[in-house]
Amino acid sequence: MEGYAGMNDIGAVVEADRVHVWHHLSQHKQYETVDPRVIVEGKGMRVWDAKGKEFLDAVSGGVWTVNVGYGRESIANAVRDQLIKMNYFAGAAGSIPGSIFAKRLIEKMPGLTRVYYSNSGSEANEKVYKMVRQISHRHHGGKKWKILYRERDYHGTTIAALASGGQAQRNAQYGPFPDGFVQVPHCLEYRKQWDVENYGERAADAIEEVILREGADTIGCLVLEPVTAGGGVIVPPKGYWERVQEICKKYNILLHIDEVVCGVGRTGVWFGYQNYGIKPDFVTMAKGVASGYAAISCTVTTEAVFDMFKDDPNDPMSYFRDISTFGGCTAGPAAALENMRIIEDEGLLANTLAMGDRCLANLQALMEKHKVIGEVRGKGLFLGAELVADRGTREAADEKKVAAVVADCNAQGVIIGMTNRSVPGFNNTLCLSPALIATADDIDEITGAIDGALGRVFG
Repeated sequence: MEGYAGMNDIGAVVEADRVHVWHHLSQHKQYETVDPRVIVEGKGMRVWDAKGKEFLDAVSGGVWTVNVGYGRESIANAVRDQLIKMNYFAGAAGSIPGSIFAKRLIEKMPGLTRVYYSNSGSEANEKVYKMVRQISHRHHGGKKWKILYRERDYHGTTIAALASGGQAQRNAQYGPFPDGFVQVPHCLEYRKQWDVENYGERAADAIEEVILREGADTIGCLVLEPVTAGGGVIVPPKGYWERVQEICKKYNILLHIDEVVCGVGRTGVWFGYQNYGIKPDFVTMAKGVASGYAAISCTVTTEAVFDMFKDDPNDPMSYFRDISTFGGCTAGPAAALENMRIIEDEGLLANTLAMGDRCLANLQALMEKHKVIGEVRGKGLFLGAELVADRGTREAADEKKVAAVVADCNAQGVIIGMTNRSVPGFNNTLCLSPALIATADDIDEITGAIDGALGRVFG
């Protein structure tokens, strides 16, 4: 704790946290009797808490963020050097790291050309919604203003982002929401809504049915995660994405891919949508862009979208009238540049594919051993295991027992995740997203912990 005046006593740190910090996703009544967790150090895949306990982190900082692992001195140095030279100027002007990172990023995203900087995934998605609404006013006479989103997908915590969120428990008690956000059905075949062979195509056709019901001339945009994250780690079935692309083209609907979780290597390619040959109009990203070493998010568009905001320079209302104050910080793109270099130089995309295959195979082996696992699924180092009370009926496992598995792994020194206050009755999926630097030993330790926990919790 050197450098923090008056905080040499770790007990004082924990008490200050208990008394003054309001944590994410936490019922704080518990902290009246137990200490809040305070993480004090990280190196590679490992973190240490205030009590000195070591953990293998299988969720990259809790929410799919620390893609290149902890303790990257080169990223910290890149940020320090940049801050000394130039820390901030409003995004109406450019910066050296902002310009260079935009160029490097676009090189990884054929068909896209423009990068708009902000600070979080929620904010990046909101920018798209504003763009869609402005396009509606300027180019469609106020039509094509609605935004479609998918059941079980998640796009952020602001009110508009929640309006586009397909997770009822995350949305509960935060309405009323703004008009114009319309839900389409999920595409999880394990929880299939239609008994057909071509499930992927049928799930996509359900989107078209919503479009026709609402009126195609009212729909401006469709926002989707390439792989649904907090809604259960859902990999879309074969044929889904091809049909989605067809539908968007048919009805002149802009396609927005939310890469906040999947982006920057998580699935073994730079962006999740690139697994499926999709040509999006918008791509948003945050989390792994700088691996949590600095705050940054990006809203990336095609030149065609960009051109719609400069068609009439004589109209004072024609440009995108938006600001993200801290989108002008240089730390984010400086960290992002070094983060990208590490991924490239250390071959982390290839490692993600190899270790993802190993983790999936290990989970499939656990499925043979533990009947409580109904399905395992994922892509790259983004994996889930859905727990069930009965494989035949696919009745979801008791949420408290799923949480007990997570707690047991934690007691073993392995941090895993689960779907959390997302879909009523279906918060039953264990979630894994280890850093892209994971080794075979790391993967085996993670799945070994799950094996032991399942045996103790479910017998």
